[in-house]
Amino acid sequence: MRIGIPSETKTLEGRVALVPFACSDLVKAGHEVFIQSGAGLKSGFSDADFSKVGVNVVADAASLFERAELVVKVKEPIEGDLAHLRPDHRLFCYLHLAAEPQLTTALTDIGLTAVAFETVEDADGNLPLLAPMSIIAGRIATQVGTHLLHQPQGGRGVLLGGLAGAERGHVVVLGAGAAGGHAATLAAAGGARVTVFDKRPDRLDSMMAAGANIAALYPYTDAVAEAVAHADLVIGAVLVTGARAPHVLTQRMVEQMPEGSVVIDISVDQGGCFETTRPTSYQDPTYVIDGVTHFAVTNMPGAVPRTASQALSAAILPYVMKMADASWEDDAALQKGVNVRSGQIIHPALAAA
Repeated sequence: MRIGIPSETKTLEGRVALVPFACSDLVKAGHEVFIQSGAGLKSGFSDADFSKVGVNVVADAASLFERAELVVKVKEPIEGDLAHLRPDHRLFCYLHLAAEPQLTTALTDIGLTAVAFETVEDADGNLPLLAPMSIIAGRIATQVGTHLLHQPQGGRGVLLGGLAGAERGHVVVLGAGAAGGHAATLAAAGGARVTVFDKRPDRLDSMMAAGANIAALYPYTDAVAEAVAHADLVIGAVLVTGARAPHVLTQRMVEQMPEGSVVIDISVDQGGCFETTRPTSYQDPTYVIDGVTHFAVTNMPGAVPRTASQALSAAILPYVMKMADASWEDDAALQKGVNVRSGQIIHPALAAA
């Protein structure tokens, strides 16, 4: 199989889908691997790093897509990528199509097979290719929120951990999966008072065990509204696999928040779980509504591309190996990842969206 790794074109996206060690394993397995020149630079990997493990470095995107049968990238294809995709391509990347109807139409019009990392699902219902980036996004959300609460950034001047003689900051996390759980744990480790909402009892138990300063609660609408009204930082991490995220934080709730507080929507890739969310980039990451700073960058892990590329590559390599095999359609996890094929929407949640 000819496997192509293009450069990412999303604003300030520094990740590369496969690191040199992963490419080496693919080459040793008998596959031909191509990478666009410069694709790994922001992650700390030079063209020479790829060349010395047997990867073919090509000059530009056109050359890369022309040679590839299986295209493995990080983020969804945008205009430049779409111009090069063909019906015979297999595309393997994060897609988040429920929030991107125009991209969905473009991919069905091309007629290719597109498998989304975020909907590859194992027998236990886990999302193994989404988890590592969710963990990173959760940690980044807490780090960024901590910074945005600083007065020079327009925040209300709160140190989340507090100290003797001063109150601790209050962090509310909506969703206790991989992203929300890690956001909450990091905030609690920094000394903040943390309230986490989730519907699953096992996740609530896990959050309670993570720290004495974490309260884990069922997300009754009024309970969420009451907690948010007294929060310094709200982090949204609600996921319905393949579907558009439900709005858990309403505009009315945002209106009731303190001036200078911060909300961060990790679910923005799936349309956002805040009613006031609109997608942003690292070039212009924030906006203010009713005195509340909103951060809704659609590629949060892209800020730490070396760490993120290493983690992503380790997660996806076994599945890339399967995708490159003629019998890949026999793999149940990958079949759940198929979003579009031959002009048709395949994933049921995406079709419903």
